Amino acid sequence: MPTLASLPVIQSPTADIGRKPEWLKVRAPGGPNYIRLKRLLREWNLHTVCEEARCPNVGECWEDSTATFMILGDVCTRNCGYCAIAHGKPAWEDREEPERIGNAVARLGLDYVVITSVNRDDLADGGAAHWAATIRAVRRHAPDSRVEALIPDFQGQAESLDTVIAAGPHVLNHNTETVPRLYKLARHGGRYDRALELFTRARQASPALPTKSGLILGLGETREELVATMRDLREVDVNILTLGQYLRPSAQHLPVVKYYHPDEFADLATAGRELGFAHVESGPLVRSSYHAKKQTAAAENSPAGINK
Repeated sequence: MPTLASLPVIQSPTADIGRKPEWLKVRAPGGPNYIRLKRLLREWNLHTVCEEARCPNVGECWEDSTATFMILGDVCTRNCGYCAIAHGKPAWEDREEPERIGNAVARLGLDYVVITSVNRDDLADGGAAHWAATIRAVRRHAPDSRVEALIPDFQGQAESLDTVIAAGPHVLNHNTETVPRLYKLARHGGRYDRALELFTRARQASPALPTKSGLILGLGETREELVATMRDLREVDVNILTLGQYLRPSAQHLPVVKYYHPDEFADLATAGRELGFAHVESGPLVRSSYHAKKQTAAAENSPAGINK
């Protein structure tokens, strides 16, 4: 194995670096389960972050009958520089969506489901009541299914966070996304201190609730900044961490400053474990909900455990 110092450095501070390295190439989706799930989701009028965010793992996950449901519409009130989801002024409200998602989870026979949403800063509670209704619907229709809630920051509203936690998710996930220095560049409307405060409040509200966060790499951060951010997340008792490569959705989005080598991801995973995370999922194609069920199981069975 090459040393980190000998790895190829593929980066540019001002422009996208172009062709992806071999380790980022994936097969185009199109298997029978992928086609079936795509059809069912259209019939049920459900959105997935897999499609909206152009996830590179959509073919693999959908072939495994796994999808991350996205609630509260497909238009986000924020315009983050790395995100492929459409932004603007949402004109969407669907009170029947929670029941449709609950039914879909039951019909698909999912024993682990990830739910996420766009930011809905236009709503007084940020959509928290809709979130809670969706979690309760899944638990009612599919009582054996575990629910991972990948939530927005609700603009720091403690009441909204409490509403979601009271609905009983099995894992609470909020993606920190990047290091503090890059927040103004990448996370329009987001605040680093608010992300950390969310986890502090979650631990106070539900001490045994497993928590999770994710970072995307390649926006111009340094290794030292990444490790410092990981340390901050451990200080607010985040249990599970995901690290994945940023892939530019279009020429209108932030450029890729660096493609990280798989060995660099392995090195950061080691650093994360040394900081005390119960599990670190780290690799070029890793996304927050990729292999989410396995991530949670690995964390629960690790020597560090969850909240031991």
